[in-house]
Amino acid sequence: MRNVAGAAVADAACVLVFVAIGRSSHDEAASVTGFLNTAWPFLAGALIGWLVVRAWRRPAALVPSGVGVWIAAVAGGMLLRVISGQGTAVAFVIVATLFLGLVLLGWRAVAALVARRGNRTSTA
Repeated sequence: MRNVAGAAVADAACVLVFVAIGRSSHDEAASVTGFLNTAWPFLAGALIGWLVVRAWRRPAALVPSGVGVWIAAVAGGMLLRVISGQGTAVAFVIVATLFLGLVLLGWRAVAALVARRGNRTSTA
């Protein structure tokens, strides 16, 4: 995926899926404000990652884009949660790190495989 907007949407969707699964698994109310309250720190962290690594240059690259967005989404998200008075239990940090790593790096790995296969098919 070379499309910057598509990559940004994919990253945001990954964060939103993380929030939706987490809120659902904890039987938290399905309010829009509660959902947004949980999501904004991680979305802001991911945006910071995009800016720091200049992900728009190679948005689908695992390194630096994927790793930078992942680390910033988790670290920035947790820092913003602390600042805003939200919880950061150790188990939550671990789950967030693993899940966001899986999805933010995962879609990029799949995109790379698809691109590689497409290149092999077009040259054959």
